[in-house]
Amino acid sequence: MSSTISEVAGFQLKENYLSEAEEAALIDWIDQQPWDTTLRRRVQHYGYRYDYTARDIDAALFLGALPGPLGELAKRLTDEGYLKTEPDQLIINEYEPGQGIAAHVDCIPCFGPQIASISLGSHVGMDFISLADQTKISQTLTARSLLVFSDTARYEWKHGIAARKSDLIDGKRVPRTRRISLTFRLVKKD
Repeated sequence: MSSTISEVAGFQLKENYLSEAEEAALIDWIDQQPWDTTLRRRVQHYGYRYDYTARDIDAALFLGALPGPLGELAKRLTDEGYLKTEPDQLIINEYEPGQGIAAHVDCIPCFGPQIASISLGSHVGMDFISLADQTKISQTLTARSLLVFSDTARYEWKHGIAARKSDLIDGKRVPRTRRISLTFRLVKKD
C-alpha cells in the first residue's frame, strides 16, 4: 500500500516548476482570455474542446494550436523531458475557495498516456484513489508546481479535489484562495 504519490509508479511532482514572475505573467494572460461558464467553475479550452456531455473529443472541435505562452509551456514540458510528446490540448480550470472536482480518470479513449498539470495561485489538497483497492492518498499541490501522470498513475488512479474552503497542511488549517490549473494532454487521433 502506498502512502505518498511518490511511491506510485507514474506520478512525478516538481515543486516550484514555474517562477513567481512566470506564474504572475501566466495568470495575467489567462485572465485576458474569455472564460466558459457553462460548468460550476470557469474553464478555458485550447487545442481541442472537450465535450463534457459526451465525455469525448471530436476532431471537429479543433480550436487551433496552443497560443502564445501556452504553446511555449507545452514545448518546454517536452524539451525538459517531463512529457514524451508535445501536448496539443489544454484545459484551464479556475477553482474559487469551496469549489472542487469529483474524483476521475481523464478520458482514456480521448487522451494519450501522459498528462501534466500545473497549479497557479492557491495550494490545493488533491486526493488520489486507487481503482484496484480504493487506497486514498492526499497530496498538497503548491502554487507553481507541476504534476505529471503516466503509467499506473494515469490509468489506475482517480484524482479529485474536495469542495472545501481550506486544507489541512502540516497539521494546520490553511484557507484556499483562487487556484488556476493548466492540464496539458495529447489527443488520440485514430
